Amino acid sequence: MEVAGNPIRVQSLVQDGKTVVVPPQYVQPPETRPQHNNLQKEKKSFHVPILPVIDLSKTSNSISEQLGLACREWGAFHVINHGVPVELLDEMRRVGRSFFEDCTMDQKLSYSCDPNSPASEGYGSRMLVSSNDTVLDWRDYYDHHTLPLSRRNSSHWPHFSSNYREVVAEYSDQMNALAQKLLGLISESLGLPNSCIEEAVGEFYQNITVCYYPPCPQPELTLGLQSHSDMGAITLLIQDDVGGLEVSKDGEWVFVNPLSDAAIFVILADQTEIITNGQYKSAQHRAITNAKNARLSVATFHDPAKMKTISPAFEPRKYRPVRYADYVSSWYTKGPEGKRNIDALLL
Repeated sequence: MEVAGNPIRVQSLVQDGKTVVVPPQYVQPPETRPQHNNLQKEKKSFHVPILPVIDLSKTSNSISEQLGLACREWGAFHVINHGVPVELLDEMRRVGRSFFEDCTMDQKLSYSCDPNSPASEGYGSRMLVSSNDTVLDWRDYYDHHTLPLSRRNSSHWPHFSSNYREVVAEYSDQMNALAQKLLGLISESLGLPNSCIEEAVGEFYQNITVCYYPPCPQPELTLGLQSHSDMGAITLLIQDDVGGLEVSKDGEWVFVNPLSDAAIFVILADQTEIITNGQYKSAQHRAITNAKNARLSVATFHDPAKMKTISPAFEPRKYRPVRYADYVSSWYTKGPEGKRNIDALLL
C-alpha cells in the first residue's frame, strides 16, 4: 500500500475513524495471533510469573545473584535506581509522542526512511523490506542513528519540538553509559572480568527507535510487533502506562506490566547469548495491540560494528563464531520468527 510513493503509515489508517476492519496485510495467521480472550482467562486461573526487578543501588553481590537468575531464566528484567534522571525519561517519552500526535502527516513524511533499506534512519512502518515481509506490524516508528558520534547527525531528526534533538542526544549518552554498566555487571555475574562482554562487542552502534502503536479495531487479529529476539548485544526500553510488551517464557507469553516512570526494561540480545555461550539467553518478545489507546515505547539498541566477529567466551563452544554483518543480513533476509536466527548458529 502506497500513497504518492510513500508506504501507508498505520496511524493514518485510524485517524479518520473509518477503519473498522483490519486490512488483510496486517492480519496474523491463526498460529501467531495473540489470543487475547484466552490469555485473560488463563491469567485469572493460573499464577502469572512476574518479570524480575533489579535495584542497581544494592550491593554488588546482591545485584550479581539477581542478574544471573534473571539472565538465565528470562533474558530480560527491569532496573530501578539506575542513575538516569526520570525527568529525562519523561522528556524522551514526551518528545516522541509529540512527533506522532502533534505533527501533521506531511511533516512526518518529510522524515521518511528508505522503505527499501532495512534499519534506515527516519519515519517508517516496516521491520523488513517489502520483498521479505508477509504480514505487517501494527505500528509506526522513528529510528535515530545515535552512536558512534560519526553516525549521529541531528539534522536528520525532527525539529518541530524546540528541544527534540537535544533530548535525543542526551538520552543517547545516558543509555550508552547504562548499557556499559549493565554489560559489566553481567560479565561479573558469570565470573568474567567486568570489561569482557563490552570488549567482545566493541564500540556500540546505537539506534534509538520510538515506536507508536495506534489503537487497533481488531486487536485479536494483529501484532504491534512480531515475535523476535533482538540482533545486537543489549536493548534498553521505556514504555508508557498503556502496556503491550510480552516476553516468552517456557513457551508462554508473559505480559510486561509497566512499572513506575523511572523503571527501564532491559532485554538481552542475541550477541550476548553467543558471548555467554548460551548461559544467558536473549529474550524472545513481541508487542500486542489494543482497541482503545495508542501506546508508545522507546527502544535503545546497542549493537556491535558490522565487521566485528562474535564468538563464545567459554569452552566447549555451543555456537559458531559469526561476523555481525552476516548475522544482520540473515536476520533481514529470513525475517525474525522468534529465535530462529541464533538457533541456526548452534553447534
